[in-house]
Amino acid sequence: MQTKDFFYNLPEELIAQVPLKDRTKSKLLVLDKKSEKIEHKYFKDIIDYLNKGDTLILNDTRVLPARLFGNRVGKDEKIEFLLLKRDEKDTWESLVKPGKKAKIGSLVEFGNGLLKAEVVGIDSEGIRKLKFSYEGIFEEVLDRLGEMPLPPYIKEKLSDKERYQTVYSKHLGSAAAPTAGLHFTDELLKKIEEKEINIGFITLHVGLGTFRPVKVDDILDHHMHSEFYTVSEETANFINRTKENGKKIIAVGTTSVRTLETLSDEDGFVKSGSGWTDIFIYPGYKFKLVDNIITNFHLPESTLLMLISAFTSKDLILRTYKVAIDERYRFFSFGDAMIIK
Repeated sequence: MQTKDFFYNLPEELIAQVPLKDRTKSKLLVLDKKSEKIEHKYFKDIIDYLNKGDTLILNDTRVLPARLFGNRVGKDEKIEFLLLKRDEKDTWESLVKPGKKAKIGSLVEFGNGLLKAEVVGIDSEGIRKLKFSYEGIFEEVLDRLGEMPLPPYIKEKLSDKERYQTVYSKHLGSAAAPTAGLHFTDELLKKIEEKEINIGFITLHVGLGTFRPVKVDDILDHHMHSEFYTVSEETANFINRTKENGKKIIAVGTTSVRTLETLSDEDGFVKSGSGWTDIFIYPGYKFKLVDNIITNFHLPESTLLMLISAFTSKDLILRTYKVAIDERYRFFSFGDAMIIK
């Protein structure tokens, strides 16, 4: 299966540059994968597609202000870092731009020395390993110096950092937001609970996979980087009771899908636990657990587009995206949503 099979043309003006003031006023495209019927709604209507006894799964990861701008010590050279994953207490994997200025042994300082780092390793894909030094608590220093790691297709500056966080974000550790969850508000979640729909939380810290495009011709040659997940006993019990009762599991975002499918046995039941997943879901994959997916519109030739194509079919997804483009939906991180049922 070729990467180019997942390409589509998107007018640049449909790439959402800023979030809507009201999270729930995003458009919602409803796709029935069996009948192939499409409806056009607003996200506040999502509750109409959730039923009593169903379980909604949300990823409660919280985004780090992981973009740092520093200077090489002794050089008037600016370098941009994007923290991806913590290996040890003060050692992080990072993307660097320009990489040629960050050789092993290079010393970099941020915020006039408030935070310092040494490049202590470089892997085969050019990812740097940084050893940080600072006074106080790293997360507090990072919050002071770092910026939200918005994707490169977003050119507008984000005025409120919290708009790149879900309202239920809790566990700090992601290099990008689980953007399908950005549409929910506390009020909408309360209405969902009042309808006796279970809400379960999982944590998957979004890492390099979000930033690394598929560069191979054959998708089978693509390697997914591992990301850390945690699923509590409470959420596992929600899921298992829901399956036993013949109700549906609705995953919010591809991160939730990947976590649930990693943990599921062949009968669609899960156990609580933590670990690392590098699962790559593409057409031909047989879903074991997830019944419906709430998701945003994804980049051409991305692993996320491949995942939702596996849930339906590549042809149906590309036809649906064509409808969304014709209807002027907003695409990508701050864009509109769809539910596939």
